[in-house]
Amino acid sequence: MKLIFGNGSDRGSRGGTAARAPAPPTVRAVAAGSVGNLVEWYEFGVYGYLATVLAERFFTPVGGGAAEGLVRTYASFALAFFFRPVGAALFGRLGDRIGRRPVLIGVIVLMTAATTLIGTLPTYATAGALAPWLLTFLRALQGLSAGGEFGGAVALMTEFAPPGRRGLYGAWQSFTVALGLLGGAGVAAATATVLTEAQLAHWGWRLPFVLALPLGLVALWLRVGLEESPEFREREESSRSREPGQSSGSRVRDKAAARPGGAGVVASAVLLAAGRVMGWSAAGYTFLVVLPSYLQASLHADVRQALIATVPANVGFAAAILPAGLLSDRVGRRPVMLAGAVLVAALAVPLFHLLQDAGASAVVKGVATCAAGAVVGLMAGPGPALLAEMFPARVRWTGLGLAYSLSNAVFSGCAGLIITEAVRRTGNVDVPAYYAAAVCAVSALALLKRSSRMVS
Repeated sequence: MKLIFGNGSDRGSRGGTAARAPAPPTVRAVAAGSVGNLVEWYEFGVYGYLATVLAERFFTPVGGGAAEGLVRTYASFALAFFFRPVGAALFGRLGDRIGRRPVLIGVIVLMTAATTLIGTLPTYATAGALAPWLLTFLRALQGLSAGGEFGGAVALMTEFAPPGRRGLYGAWQSFTVALGLLGGAGVAAATATVLTEAQLAHWGWRLPFVLALPLGLVALWLRVGLEESPEFREREESSRSREPGQSSGSRVRDKAAARPGGAGVVASAVLLAAGRVMGWSAAGYTFLVVLPSYLQASLHADVRQALIATVPANVGFAAAILPAGLLSDRVGRRPVMLAGAVLVAALAVPLFHLLQDAGASAVVKGVATCAAGAVVGLMAGPGPALLAEMFPARVRWTGLGLAYSLSNAVFSGCAGLIITEAVRRTGNVDVPAYYAAAVCAVSALALLKRSSRMVS
């Protein structure tokens, strides 16, 4: 079997999926795969939305400056993101060798535990310099688990997808990103609204992190009751029938060794795939996560106004994802994603100028941020299926997980640090718009590039 991993226009009936019947239980597979992503991005959103509070509680010693503390908060955020590629390689290798289900179970346990424990940490006032290190350690564990989560969940859902529906099924993974971010925004905004600023700073910030525990338990229940993906089972059964005298691990190693240049081909595919989704990472973080801190630090909005202003962007993002995935099943992945990247590159600066305009009404600004979120959804909807179709089953989890986590480590994890420090040094409040536009322009070029074939 050959997979065309470079064109990104597969509509679900190619890449070996047409020959197999729709696999039950697809609904549970979608739920089990995507709910872990919801937990991950819920925490991601909460951390981003409460960055100013966390900076004060963990990274600002007595007498320290607020801007300096915020930079340190984002530095911890960025450091954790660089553990994602490590998690993608570690859990991806395991998932491609022993199966999707058992590794995804371990990943969700680690992710839920780390997120919940953040809500129990002592602050700088209690533990001194130990507090930021404890927070950074738990963020690193989250980075490891998140690095394994995306690749495994996308592999699981697209391998369960019926013919011609990979785009739609993969889009559910991105849709739960929106639900997680929206849930994080809603919980953070509700907490900030119900509590006084003093209560929020003293103990209220803990509540959103502790709420990850019930979400994680639901994800664990769904995954424990799920079967292995049909494509992985078919590959294992085919390997056993051809080489009955060998263990599955030695068969995988021997097959990989027998492919001259195989590692180089996979590495090239990973780099191209990361380039194709880097615009999604940068624009998503800029418009959906960094906006509250930007509004507070640069435009002097209070924490409630900043959090509420983020909700329309996440609503637009969520509303666009599934239609974009479905559209990609009809017209191809790359055209839909390319449209999103080009629109961000063209409209990011005008959008931020609108947000800075004191004469523009709140309704106009809300519609604009909603539209910005929808444009990001054009990239996020087809993105998971595009990545899945770039790699055959034997390296799918590892390949797409590395591409996605590398992109996120550089262009999401570092975005807050880069943007905050650049605004602080230059005083230019347009920096977030320039950042998103530049990265999406490069991503558009990667989406225009076709690539070669990989033999499974």
